[in-house]
Amino acid sequence: MASLRDFVKSAATILPEVPKPKQKPNLSEKFVWTGLAMICYLVMGITPLYLYGNKGDTLSALRIIFASQQGTLITLGIGPIVTAGLILQLLQGSDILKLDLGNPDDRALFGSATKILTFIVIAVESGAYLLGGALPSVSPGTQTIVIFFQLVGASIIVLLLDELIQKGWGIGSGISLFILAGVAQTFMWYTFSPQTVSLSSSQTGPTGFFGFVPAFIDAAVTNSLSSIITRPDNYPDLVTFVLSCAVILFIIYIEGMRVEVPITSVKYKGFQGVYPIKLLYVSNIPVILVSALTANLTFVARILNNEFTGSSWLHYFVSGFDTNGNPTGGLVYYLSPPQGLASTAADPVRAVIYVAFLTTMAVLFARIWVEIGGLSSKAVAKNLMNADVQVPGFRRSGLSLEQVLNRYIPPITVIGGLIIGFVASVSDLLGVFGTGIGLLLMCDIILQYYQMLVKEQLEEFSPQLAGILGQS
Repeated sequence: MASLRDFVKSAATILPEVPKPKQKPNLSEKFVWTGLAMICYLVMGITPLYLYGNKGDTLSALRIIFASQQGTLITLGIGPIVTAGLILQLLQGSDILKLDLGNPDDRALFGSATKILTFIVIAVESGAYLLGGALPSVSPGTQTIVIFFQLVGASIIVLLLDELIQKGWGIGSGISLFILAGVAQTFMWYTFSPQTVSLSSSQTGPTGFFGFVPAFIDAAVTNSLSSIITRPDNYPDLVTFVLSCAVILFIIYIEGMRVEVPITSVKYKGFQGVYPIKLLYVSNIPVILVSALTANLTFVARILNNEFTGSSWLHYFVSGFDTNGNPTGGLVYYLSPPQGLASTAADPVRAVIYVAFLTTMAVLFARIWVEIGGLSSKAVAKNLMNADVQVPGFRRSGLSLEQVLNRYIPPITVIGGLIIGFVASVSDLLGVFGTGIGLLLMCDIILQYYQMLVKEQLEEFSPQLAGILGQS
């Protein structure tokens, strides 16, 4: 174990690193650095890979989660960072890694190990994308080598941008920022895009604006408002715009729901407070894991479809893909959502199976994540004991606290998993702007940024008050 620690510490010293600011930047400077990181990421998102021409997307289900753009420098997006972080958190939560994250040395070691693993995942995923066919029409040889190094180099830049923000130069984390930018960009494009598209299958047929707002204005001017209520080919219309806004409002509402367990301090007599347990206790992690699982199954199915075309036993797993990489039959077809209300009405069996699958798996992953992510009743009771607090009316012991928390955490975990799984799946069926999981992530991140900005302003005005609120 000691030799592994030494190896991690030594390897971390040779990796590129963003230094911490010598003096804490003020809020304006943090806004500048955060904005520069976002601009850099967005520019990379519109810069195509050199020597890569085919823009067919075979992993579209992962784009929202990993903030990536197929065929660009951010083809991998934040995928390697998220994957490496999840692996280390799973190892730490299951006590395979014996690290005390309350110890600064162990916490620094954990960060170094995560960074080293991220570099490994970057190289592995870059190779897997090329060898597995996620980037179609890439021929072996010079083209593969050039694209491989582009993916690796761009992913390292993304890692450093995330590190830049997390080390205090910016606000929040790069992962959250890039996900927010991707979802917001999609939502704004569906709402305000002035792009002209064909409204019929015939190229000589009528045309109109893609974005809802320009199309609505055009319909109002031409006195044809009925044409904007619903539109063909899943183009943004009044129905999907209203549904998208309704889903956002519902997510914001449930984000604020919580159970408050009263606590008192043993160390400071007279101090009383509450320990809040949010209804969405495990946040959006379960649907992220389910979406990643589904996307990976689709990726494997596509490889099998290409390699074993005509094999009868594979027919029930996969039976073809369209030019955009979307399944057209088999098991993976029913694990992906119909595109929009019209497709849902045309294939209700697929819609029901998709909702049932996503909701069930969200509950399952929620239960698993609570246990391995340090969020179980036992783990929370231990943290409260270490913080010298207790629940009034109960004996001060870990077992008593655990029994109290068992009344809330297990049922809330299941209910929260059901809610986010159902909201994400039904939102996909409704054809909301940015997908259901995208809106869940966007709302959650915006609320996090709001809380961080309030804290940053308090720190500039009164550091003592911000410290007290941060501990409550």
